[in-house]
Amino acid sequence: MKKRGNWNKSGQVWLETVIYTLIAFTLIGLVLGYAKPKIEEMQDRAIIEQSVEILKGIKSTISSIGTAGNQRIVEILINKGILKIDGKNNKIIMKIESRAGYSEAGQTIEVEGMEILTEKLGDLNLVTLTTNYGENYNITYENQDIIKLLNQAKTSYKLSIENRGFKDNKTLIELKVI
Repeated sequence: MKKRGNWNKSGQVWLETVIYTLIAFTLIGLVLGYAKPKIEEMQDRAIIEQSVEILKGIKSTISSIGTAGNQRIVEILINKGILKIDGKNNKIIMKIESRAGYSEAGQTIEVEGMEILTEKLGDLNLVTLTTNYGENYNITYENQDIIKLLNQAKTSYKLSIENRGFKDNKTLIELKVI
């Protein structure tokens, strides 16, 4: 057999290496383009579940401090979203922008006395978790009927929950960050 042309074998090896590397990078990019949103959605789902547990813990603490003067400290880590203490309406609300939804968009569901609403915001969902204490409790923040927002943070909030007695057929519950 005769050789055709003067091929430089080392040049051919380098060319093949570059082509295979480009193909590998393209495949990695395609896999990451699909996998990253799914991973973020799974992380968001876990954060929503954690937020549900936070609100359940607060509700459990409020119902366990039965007599006036009892106080408990609850540590709350807010990885994503905003916790709203609404003293005016006696509610505690958590809002989270997420890739994952908790329920069908526009549908309010009830889970253990908590209302959960998922609303569509473009590519994202706004998940709103609401615990309404209006029937039995008067929720205040630092002894005032105000709205207090707790934003996401790297460190835990220490939330003091205190039973301040009974007034107008409702148990007075004072919340404050310490």
